[in-house]
Amino acid sequence: MRIAVTGASGAIGRAIVEMALDQGHSVVGIDRVAPATASATGDISFVQADMSEYDRLVEAFAGCDGLIHMAAIPSPGRHPDHIVHNNNVVGSYNALRAAAENGIMQICQASSVNAIGHAFSRHPRYDNFPLDESHANYSEEPYSLSKWICEEQGESFARRYEDMTIASMRFHLVVPERADAINIYSRNGQSPEHHLWAWTGRASAADACLKSLEAAFTGHEAFYIVGPDTTETTPSQTLAVQHFPKVPITGDLSGNRSFFSSAKAERMLGWRHGEAKLT
Repeated sequence: MRIAVTGASGAIGRAIVEMALDQGHSVVGIDRVAPATASATGDISFVQADMSEYDRLVEAFAGCDGLIHMAAIPSPGRHPDHIVHNNNVVGSYNALRAAAENGIMQICQASSVNAIGHAFSRHPRYDNFPLDESHANYSEEPYSLSKWICEEQGESFARRYEDMTIASMRFHLVVPERADAINIYSRNGQSPEHHLWAWTGRASAADACLKSLEAAFTGHEAFYIVGPDTTETTPSQTLAVQHFPKVPITGDLSGNRSFFSSAKAERMLGWRHGEAKLT
């Protein structure tokens, strides 16, 4: 498969490119920042472009069979609110539309666990644990809102192009290893309600994206792509009672299981966190 990867110079993008090449795919990397080093192996080309440059995207996607759209501002606070929101929403629309114009029907795009409101909310609201894709949307700030809209744009394109497969990936704190997430949480002083001790391994995130391009469904689907365990040694049920006594536990929180369920991705994509490795 020839795969267009936007955000190819970013941490997740680089992992996707590396894994795609290892699997024998060819890659067109697109980013506004040139890669620090050129790939020594595999069929890869690079196009330097911003996601606002629609005509450049149409040209870059030409001849590709699939699209993995990872280019986005990854959190609020780095730019003014309107920049965060508009960049992510317009970038997603342009990517989806340029893919459609090139007849690309297999698409994956970066969403976030924040699509429902979470880490950047003033007071995150949870209806139950573990969280799954049916949970209500309580987004209240520009980043969460942008990710929710990106998913809704996926729904819209899937209605218009009935053969499209669009997967929106809800990652959480993508890091190389679990230990990196533990270090980050211990340093930043963020309250548990804003992170739920969750993390996503970088290789597993890349693996999920690539698997979604070969998934046997049509339409748009959102998937939680989150590690199966928390960053804590304290049992998850104990953490839930201590920190969220009013939130019902409606699923399995035994042991150190995550407060996010990735069962849908496991079922529909044949994905398991921790199975894939980067060379």
